[in-house]
Amino acid sequence: MATVLIRRRFPRLSRVTTFLTTAKCKAERESNKSKQKEENPETPNSRPESTATIQLLDPSDYRVLYNPSAYAKSRAASQQSAARSCSQALTDDSTNTGTSKVQHTFTTTSAQALPPVRNALPKPKPHLKQTIPARLSAAQTRKEEAEMDKAEMHDSKEDPRMFQQGRPEYRTLSYDKFEPIEALPPEEGDSILHSIPISKGSHSPGTVTDYFCKLSHLPVEQHAELMIDHRFNTLCCCAIENIQSFSTSELIDILKACVRLVVPPTHPVLNACENEFCRRVWDMNLDQLLLVADCWRCLGRSVPSYLSILFSYANMHWKELTLPQLVQLVYIIGEGRKSPVDLMQKLESVILKYLDSCTLEELGAICLGLFKSISGISDHVMRKIADRVSLEMEDMGTYALVNVLKMLRYTRMDHLPLLRKLGKVVPARIPTTNIQGIMHITLSCSSLHYYDEGILAAVATSLPSKVTYCRSKDAAKFLWSFGCLDYEPPNEEEFYSSLIEQMLRKRHEFEKFPEHLLTGLLGLAFVKRFPEELIDYALRDEFVHKVRGSKYELRKDLFTLGRSVEIECPGYQGSRLAPQLYEEMTEMVLNFAEQEIYVRPEIVEAVSLLKSMLGGPEYVKNHMILPHTRSSDLEVHLAMDGHPIPFNSSDTVADKKLKDIGVSLTDDLMAQLIKGKSNSQSPAEGETEAAAPRQEWNQAPTPSVSLLSGPVIADTRLQVTTPSGSCPGAPLLLCLQQPQGVRLAIQVSNRNHYCYLSKRLLGLHCLKRRQLRQLGYVVVELPFWEWFPLLKRTRLEKLSYLHYKVFNPVLLSRAG
Repeated sequence: MATVLIRRRFPRLSRVTTFLTTAKCKAERESNKSKQKEENPETPNSRPESTATIQLLDPSDYRVLYNPSAYAKSRAASQQSAARSCSQALTDDSTNTGTSKVQHTFTTTSAQALPPVRNALPKPKPHLKQTIPARLSAAQTRKEEAEMDKAEMHDSKEDPRMFQQGRPEYRTLSYDKFEPIEALPPEEGDSILHSIPISKGSHSPGTVTDYFCKLSHLPVEQHAELMIDHRFNTLCCCAIENIQSFSTSELIDILKACVRLVVPPTHPVLNACENEFCRRVWDMNLDQLLLVADCWRCLGRSVPSYLSILFSYANMHWKELTLPQLVQLVYIIGEGRKSPVDLMQKLESVILKYLDSCTLEELGAICLGLFKSISGISDHVMRKIADRVSLEMEDMGTYALVNVLKMLRYTRMDHLPLLRKLGKVVPARIPTTNIQGIMHITLSCSSLHYYDEGILAAVATSLPSKVTYCRSKDAAKFLWSFGCLDYEPPNEEEFYSSLIEQMLRKRHEFEKFPEHLLTGLLGLAFVKRFPEELIDYALRDEFVHKVRGSKYELRKDLFTLGRSVEIECPGYQGSRLAPQLYEEMTEMVLNFAEQEIYVRPEIVEAVSLLKSMLGGPEYVKNHMILPHTRSSDLEVHLAMDGHPIPFNSSDTVADKKLKDIGVSLTDDLMAQLIKGKSNSQSPAEGETEAAAPRQEWNQAPTPSVSLLSGPVIADTRLQVTTPSGSCPGAPLLLCLQQPQGVRLAIQVSNRNHYCYLSKRLLGLHCLKRRQLRQLGYVVVELPFWEWFPLLKRTRLEKLSYLHYKVFNPVLLSRAG
């Protein structure tokens, strides 16, 4: 069966208006349904036609460029899948002649993978007719490839190995795919196959090795047919039966031939080779060991036993490592996703030894290997790497730079010179950077809380035209990063609508990766965007069940999303979370807060001083007003005349017990309880301690000008100095008689609530303050750059500061 693929470009087709309601979303999708069938062949409704040509429309304006998507399991795996498809096609259509492969229509060095085109292609046949316009000549194709080679290709499967082109030493440590190979004529290959006798074992190991090497030089389009040829299977059986007779170099040559032939990773000949190499490890040198490991990587075969032995060998000989051996070893460790702790500690010192001698690409390869293997690295080594990168960033390839940023993100390294240089170098590179590279740059900025408007604006400008290349992970990380940094791009509607539409297109991926949907929706919630169709999907019982089964703790994200929708979308009619989940998460968050948040010194000090200032524990409550925002609030109520209102009964139980046994709470006793000191020490000390509160609140001294600039209310001494126990029942009566007043939500913030070296709040804390205001609270900030320095100052200065913050007349005017 032949196939027609028609690829047309519809400008701005993937960009739609922001989804705010289910009905609007559905209307948009219906209106674009027929166009999307042509633009996005991976849509389930798209079907291949049953007639027989491939057309490229206006190739001078639009090019179909194919490349396997980034972060697939391996290049070899994708090639093996194609080889198996080709072999099936060969059996179905072995008589068609005179044409070349479909893959020749597409260049393999594209800056952007095209998953829709790839997924729409049928299983390729080796002899498929194609009617490509004459203007797509070989010369033009080569010119296009050369142009594309000038840009960094972050989803290319060759990129992780590009460092190997920097030194000739890597040719002995790795499989060199650029090694020139003289193609073997098909007739000679057929002659070799005919010469393989039916009887096994009649050829020497050298002859068998020579056969493997020569057959691997056959044209690529004949490899799939070779895999199913019984004569090649006979050759493999001969190698397996005599595997111990081969020398180590002959075995390596056979393994390299298997890489060229793209032998399936589970092939019996590879099983035999792996076992034999494991047996010979201690008789091989490190170059041979690394080369074999690289071949396994190229074949996409998991070899944990071999790698374990290799790492043991390296652990014994780590002091003898050369620079190329070090980089290749770290690369192998990263690709194997395995991090031997004892070896990594030793390699850290070797990295320091060769740091100044590494090329920039090798530095990127080291960082990528460490990142993939989740290997810890000391701040000292990471800072040394960052120091060098910040000085030479202009000369560094974008792919290598992205790898350094990954490790910088992993180690949470706040290297300001590198970040500032990043803002100067990266924006100009964004238009030619692949979508995964852009995502990692953006995610690094948000993970480090580094706000750079130049980088974010460049990303926002370039992203809509590339959004169809986003995986669900990419779209989610973009939404999270922009929401986390609370950045509103100039093309805000176009930016967000294109990403929301891509999330809808990739909804099938959330079945396997539920974390991506929640990541994206939280990023949208930070900037007050709530696409109802996606939210309804995320809050369904079926999706909640997937979340519970995830390897990540995603219930907190569900909790934040569900509560945010309830507060900010009163008209929402979709799915909602079960009350049981809310109760479960609230209890978990509050337990964490009691152990980790409420006890922080800056919060404990603020609570203690507020109780002293306002008249007792019933006037202030340290709790989470919004548990789903995961940070604490100090709640205070004020009447319209500025007097504090008692409301917190939970912290006054001890006081009531004292009243029951006849203890009178006098001014002296209250001062003793609050300050923790007795007035019977000495007359001078007693006068000082007793007079301090009256001096503080009767005179209300003005705080330091460097911190405060507004007026201070001094007429609050009646409420502040009257003990709560002096008139039982009066506070409740006062509360009932007074008007509603003002509810303050005092925020004791820290550096992690703000962008790095900035007074710009992060997205989650913007969301919290927005929702507090929506619920009627007045938010009062105790920013860390004001409150933290005061913690080292006198009690009087701290009380003066809090007095100004709480009794600021602007707060009462807001309530009025």
